[in-house]
Amino acid sequence: MRTFLLLASIAIGSVTVSAEIDINYRIGLTGNAGSGDFAPTLITNNNHGVTTSPYGIAARGTAWKSLETAKRLSWGAGVDLIGDYASSITYSKYDADSRTWYDHPMHPPRAWIQQLYGEVKFRGVFLTAGLKEYESGMVNHKLSSGDLNFSGNTRPLPGFRTGFIDFQNIPFTNGWLQIQGEIGYFKSTDNDWTKQHFNFYYGCINQGWWYNYKRAYFRTKPTERLSVTFGCQASAQFSGDITNYVEGKVTNYRQHKLKFADFFEMLIPQTGEEYYKGNHVGSWDLKARYRLNNGDKVYGYFQWLWEDGSGVGKLNGLDGLWGLEYKRANGGLVSGAVVEYFDFCNQSGPIHWDPVDSPGTTLTGEATGFDNYYNNNMQNGYAIYGLAIGSPIFPSTFYNLQGQNLFLCNRLHGFHVGVLGDITPHLDYRMLFTYRKGFGTGLIPFIHARESTSMMVECNYRMPSVEGLAVKGQLAFDAGKLQGNNFGALLTVSYSGKLSF
Repeated sequence: MRTFLLLASIAIGSVTVSAEIDINYRIGLTGNAGSGDFAPTLITNNNHGVTTSPYGIAARGTAWKSLETAKRLSWGAGVDLIGDYASSITYSKYDADSRTWYDHPMHPPRAWIQQLYGEVKFRGVFLTAGLKEYESGMVNHKLSSGDLNFSGNTRPLPGFRTGFIDFQNIPFTNGWLQIQGEIGYFKSTDNDWTKQHFNFYYGCINQGWWYNYKRAYFRTKPTERLSVTFGCQASAQFSGDITNYVEGKVTNYRQHKLKFADFFEMLIPQTGEEYYKGNHVGSWDLKARYRLNNGDKVYGYFQWLWEDGSGVGKLNGLDGLWGLEYKRANGGLVSGAVVEYFDFCNQSGPIHWDPVDSPGTTLTGEATGFDNYYNNNMQNGYAIYGLAIGSPIFPSTFYNLQGQNLFLCNRLHGFHVGVLGDITPHLDYRMLFTYRKGFGTGLIPFIHARESTSMMVECNYRMPSVEGLAVKGQLAFDAGKLQGNNFGALLTVSYSGKLSF
């Protein structure tokens, strides 16, 4: 009997250990203040749409269980709640009845669910459903200016993603070639924001659209000194009720009733009318990593943006993001750095040309020209709540005080620098700098080029006497005519911990 009880106790103890659940949590209070119409862009950028107003105070609580990648079967979940009292931004709207313009103030919601998701992993495949913040799979989220296709710049949408949890070995390559891929569908939730922001004078407004994201990356053997990752991303906004306005009058209304076949058509765009149903945005990506003798790593990468066939065929010249990154193995005063150059002034030429328009011509054999990055006459621009889904170096529709649902400047070039490191074991810093020179769009160019200089300095101090308690401060500014003059400071006090059950 004693032997039975001993074995039973061992078995129960084993089950208890294997069923232990670790819940991470973080609570924090953030306050920001400054001058200008908006929070400085380098405080807002790539921050999942959390801070946008020039001043405000927000309380945030997050709890999550992470996937355990070492286990064959694992699950995770998370919840992230924000309460926010922020200042308003005034936009201009048009009243068709009185034929007058009026001011319309807007502020972020006083409370919202930032994340609420569940996920499961079996072997190398995962499925995530709900609201979850995602980041770029190609560039450094903390230091880069932003991924051209999906940067983590805006608030998440409800939906699902599935794919490989990490790079998986391709059979018969002996580990010399790996693959990682994901696909997801999401539903827009910014109908009310778009109606409040849109001027109803000129342009397009789309209500109830869907979003599709997909990528496929290949990587050479990562244990080698030189490893290369290459592949593509492709996204599409589709469906929704579309209304076009010219001088306050409705010129066109289209109601795209969602069909099950629409989800498949976003995977492989069809020829003819179906090809134009969605706003397709993609990029060719490549990143090479070289590991030095001391373990430090140097990266070189590019992203080539495309909107249609001409961009896919790289007929848009130098257009793209070009970067170098350094990552130190053991930290230090400079533990990471990024230098990037970006140029989007070609766009396959300023005039859209299709040989079908002029039968018999021999100038070209395919449609090309006027890519008009992030814009589409059936969507509200490539944005969620007015912030770019792709890179925030394109001034987002959020910054259009006249209420346009368009990216008013997608022909621009410039450079970006990011540096981070450790000053002491408990104090680290991050610095970002961006310079841009914009020329408007191919359809509506600026009369004079507009420039913008932005900078942000961040320090994060972890209290050595109270584990989990941290204070983060940011100081940032924008100067120039591209996105206005904004100055601001941000302070966050947070406490992190873990609960085990």
